[in-house]
Amino acid sequence: MRGWLRPHRLVLIALALALALWAGWSLRWDWIPRYWQLGVQGLWRTLWLLVLSVVIGFALAVPLGLAQAAGPRWLAAPARWFCTLIRGTPLLLQIWLIYYGIGSLFPQYPWIRQSDLWPLLRQAWPYALTALSLSYAGYEGEVMRGAFRAVPPGQLEAARAYGFSPFAVFRRIWLPQALARALPTLGGETVLQLKATPLVATITVIEVYAVASRVRQDTFIVYEPLILLALVYMAIAGLLALGFRVLERRYTRGLGH
Repeated sequence: MRGWLRPHRLVLIALALALALWAGWSLRWDWIPRYWQLGVQGLWRTLWLLVLSVVIGFALAVPLGLAQAAGPRWLAAPARWFCTLIRGTPLLLQIWLIYYGIGSLFPQYPWIRQSDLWPLLRQAWPYALTALSLSYAGYEGEVMRGAFRAVPPGQLEAARAYGFSPFAVFRRIWLPQALARALPTLGGETVLQLKATPLVATITVIEVYAVASRVRQDTFIVYEPLILLALVYMAIAGLLALGFRVLERRYTRGLGH
């Protein structure tokens, strides 16, 4: 509590409260009752796209990083090319290539249109999830590559000398140590992943940014939906940063750092 009672922070809190009171009194918020249900649906879609893309992307990033850090050349080279391609091209371009490129091929095959997967493949969100997951994997693959290489080789050699199997060395020594080093960067990249989710609105996925755009198109009210949208993103980003900070403290303490 003492940290919050410092003069500069009290001034910032007072300014924030004054700005909130001004916005509540001077701006138009009468559109909220009409769009709040759509807004909740868009927020939910944003959250599960974020969570799933981070989980899938990290699951791909670990082998990508491991292949570059210690894999044979025939595994390291494709992993390095994939990360270079993802990091060197805009995410919007990747989304459009997957949706308008790969997605446009499926309707040409009758056996796909008649399969049980067609109700899923005809929607836009699977392509959005794929693009977001691959993007996260490409960036985090490079992060994990550096984290794996940063683990002291002596720890791995000591584990092998004690008779640990290669999988046990990876599971109990190498991966935990690499995660401890990568967590701060993973937290920042996850916040950036949240900020990337509005791009899926360009392929008709109705997430929270698309809801704000619809309000603007229907009512011609510009600033209020964007201000509320900014507050929503700031709240989610703050919770993500706090969660990763707590996870980092607990994880590093459990490793004895």
